[in-house]
This record gives sequence, C-alpha cells and structure tokens, in this order.
Amino acid sequence: MNKKIKKILIDIAKKNVFLRELMYSTRTKLLKRNYLKKFYKKYDVDDKLCVFESFNGRKYSDSPKAVYLRMLEDKEYKDYHFVWAFANPENFSELNKNSRTTVVKYGSDEYKKAYASAKYWFTPSRLPDYIVPKDNQVYCQFWHGTPLKRLGFDIKTKGMNAMHTVKDWQRMYQYDASRYTYMVSPSKFTSDKYRSAFNLKAVGKENCILETGYPRNDALFRYTEKDIRKIKKDLGIPKDKKVILYAPTWRDNQHQAGVGYTYELGIDFDNFQKKFKDDYVVLFTVHYLVASRMDLSKYEGFIINVSDYPDLNDLYIVSDMIITDYSSVFFDYANLKRPMLFYMYDLEMYKGNMRDFYFDLKELPGPIVEKEEELYKEISNIDKYFKKYQDKYDKFNKQFNYLDDADSSKRVLDKIIK
Repeated sequence: MNKKIKKILIDIAKKNVFLRELMYSTRTKLLKRNYLKKFYKKYDVDDKLCVFESFNGRKYSDSPKAVYLRMLEDKEYKDYHFVWAFANPENFSELNKNSRTTVVKYGSDEYKKAYASAKYWFTPSRLPDYIVPKDNQVYCQFWHGTPLKRLGFDIKTKGMNAMHTVKDWQRMYQYDASRYTYMVSPSKFTSDKYRSAFNLKAVGKENCILETGYPRNDALFRYTEKDIRKIKKDLGIPKDKKVILYAPTWRDNQHQAGVGYTYELGIDFDNFQKKFKDDYVVLFTVHYLVASRMDLSKYEGFIINVSDYPDLNDLYIVSDMIITDYSSVFFDYANLKRPMLFYMYDLEMYKGNMRDFYFDLKELPGPIVEKEEELYKEISNIDKYFKKYQDKYDKFNKQFNYLDDADSSKRVLDKIIK
C-alpha cells in the first residue's frame, strides 16, 4: 500500500472507532495466520519451559514475577527454564545472568517462538489476540487486581473512552477468556466478578478459577527493614521524611483527538507542597498512557514521579499512607494495615458516566473526600485514622484479602504444575 494512502487511512481511523476496529481486526487476522504457520505448527511444547510477561512487556512485576522468583528458589523446579518478554529487553538484561532465564523482545519472533514452545504461560493482562494456545499448553491469567470498578460484561453505563466502546471491551475480554486454563483469584468476591465480567460460562471456563490469593502480594508479607532502607535510598527519600503514595486511576474518557490520553490532576500540587513539604515526600504514580506527559520538575525534592517504577510492591512497603480514588491498588495495600485516603474529586461524574462500582463505597476502610481542603485535613489528622476506621479495615480484609499471605505463589504452582 502506498505510504501516503496508508497514513491517510490511519489518521481517519484515529477519529473513527469503527474503522479503527476494522484495521485492528484485519491486522490481528494477518498476525494470527503468521503465528499459526510459522510458530504454532513448527515448535513442540516443552513441558519444563515457562514464559512470563507483565503489561505488554513494560514491567518486571506483579504475579508473574512472584511465581518466577518462587520457582527459582524451589528445588523442585531446578530443571525448568524461563523466558521473560519485555518491550525494552535491554533494560532487563540482568535477568540473563541466570543461566535458566532468557530475555526476549515483546512481539518478536523469539517471543512468538516462546509462546509456541512453553508449557506454562503467566501474565496479569490480556495476551495479543494472535497468540493461540495448544491443547497441552497452560495459560494462567492473574489479572491485575481485585475490581472496584465494573469490568467487561458487568459495565452498565454507555460511556467508556474514545478508543473503545463497551462492546469492544466485552469482545476482547471474552476472547481472552476463551484461551484461559486458569484464572487466579484472591477471594470469593473476586471470583464471582471474574465469572460475570469475563462471561466465563459462555466460553466454558466457569470452573477455571483458582482461589489461592494473589502471588504478587507475597512480597507484602516477606519484606524486611533492610528492603525498606534500600528502596528509600534508591528513590532518594530523606530519612527524616514520611512517605505518601499518591496513586490515582486513569480516566478512560480523558482523550483528545491528535493528542491521545490526557490527565487532569484534580489537585493543586503547589498548595500540596506548601502544606506538607516539611514532613512528607510524595511518590506519584499514574497510568503509563499519561505518565510521559507529566512534568513535575518544579516539585523536585517533594514529588517523585514513580510511574515507570517497575514494581508497585516496593512503593507500598516504603509508604506510610496511600491516597487513591477508584484504583484497585488499595485492595493490595490493605494487606499492610496502613492508612488509606480516597480522594474522589469527580465522584458523581465517574460513577454516573464511566464504569460504576461493584459495591457501596461506604464499605471502603477510609474517608472519601471530594474537596482538596478536606484531603489536607485528613492528612493532618492521620494519627487519628485507626481510631475511626479500625473496624472497617478489619472487615475489609476479611472479605477481600483473607487468602493473601507469603505463599500464594506456591499454592498456584502446586495447583497447576504438581
């Protein structure tokens, strides 16, 4: 196709959901045909080969990392070999120092060969549609958190984002689910939501769920004071400062044609700095689609942009409290039994027009604030937090985190390999 015509079509597609989906579908069919012909049929399955990836190869993190580390330390898996896929493999070359581990580029021929050959696949997000499992391969989907916001087939509102409609997301969720061998869950609540959101019954996968706890949370029960000191040193956090982790979710609808995803802070960092710079350092993390557009240089020494930090667990364990909104990070953070504040400055808009929620927000184990001044007041009175929210906190963990401990990764491996 002529390059000029191709560019025109791409520009049109960016502004038209139907055309964009048509181009995506056509490209996927070509990639799948290529995968089936060049990789699927060519390579036999190696029963002692595992392939790992996190978030399209962007990070070395989450439950795949926990399972990988567990397999490295367990002598029962001493004969196993591992492949990690990264978008920028040069940033993770350290993993190659392990003689049983190979790092490949996400989407490359080596990547496709790994999926055609590995008995076990581990990921916390959707795999590319063109990857097709054989009958004797095991696709273990960890997903990436207990859901507060409705997912997939549970979304009732019409508004989503400029890139995908609700129907698009449902199609993608159901197709991915059709490939699952196992889907890992930390609670009965989460299992029930996965069954409905991914429409598991429709694809014959209603019994694929393993309730074992999330392997990624093993680290929250295993860290030491030495780990905390090292992470703080690496991040440049002064010893005399307390740490706030600010982790808002991304807004699906904040998108501008020709610009891409945007992000409205909802908070005045100038004000924030004036009030708390003497006592706190803020670790700020946002979705990767908008992280690169954030310029926080004027807040150097107070706000540290950790959006590209490879492992959220490190940020959790060095933080004295977390501020979030609709992000599922608070489910994991609750395992640490530290204060949580919920800053929902756009609550009514978000609930009514975007995703809506799986349960009443009154169940959250912390204050919900919609005004900036209220947030500052809660931070200033954080020492009184547990006097007010201890009972809610305990009830919350009993409902959502009762399976999380230091050994979820072992339970997963026992179930799917042993």
